[in-house]
Amino acid sequence: MLRLMPVGDSMTIGSAGEHTWRYRLWRHLCETYGGSFTFVGPRETLYDKAADAPTSYTYAEPGFPRRHLAGWGEGWLHMAPLVGEAVREQRADVLLVSLGLIDLGFYTNAEQTADNVRAFVAEARAARPGVRAVLLPVIPNVRAANDAPFATQVALFNELLAKTAADLDQPSSPLLMASVPETWDIHTDTYDGTHPNAGGEHKLAGAFADALHQAWGMGGPYDPYAP
Repeated sequence: MLRLMPVGDSMTIGSAGEHTWRYRLWRHLCETYGGSFTFVGPRETLYDKAADAPTSYTYAEPGFPRRHLAGWGEGWLHMAPLVGEAVREQRADVLLVSLGLIDLGFYTNAEQTADNVRAFVAEARAARPGVRAVLLPVIPNVRAANDAPFATQVALFNELLAKTAADLDQPSSPLLMASVPETWDIHTDTYDGTHPNAGGEHKLAGAFADALHQAWGMGGPYDPYAP
């Protein structure tokens, strides 16, 4: 069985009442992946904004494997120390990673964040030498739209992320870059300039699905209109 671990920040954990891109990807793979698969991770909750804590189980669609390693306000800095144990215990085969916005916004600059990417990859491989990973760059967001220095840091980090993935890529443990959705629009794909609405969830799921299909033949091209 293929074991996929979503790793991310608030856009990946989602909040109470949301489907999440994790659900959208699961539905897609149910339709297009020829083998057995599941999502794994040490966590399964959504973020509860009222409680200001990741304590909600109120998914818009609860009938899917909800496990993940994602957290509201967490980034590469936070996940690097956690990923080794999570990969080891969950026996993850593929990591689906969407991180970086939190790091750049609050904790580290682009170069320091890239260093934490390297630490993350090292920890994951120490736990499971053959683990694969799909890395999504930081996507357009409202802060980058309104803060030119921050936008510069985002662009630099995305460049460094691609270089880091190329440097660390190994045949036995490949690192793959997903593409930022070309049509991503912070006004129509998010509900607040950052967090995805239903359309945004489909686009994030599609970014990972298309990378998995194009590089490794897993599943098929993403169709946001599929049931």
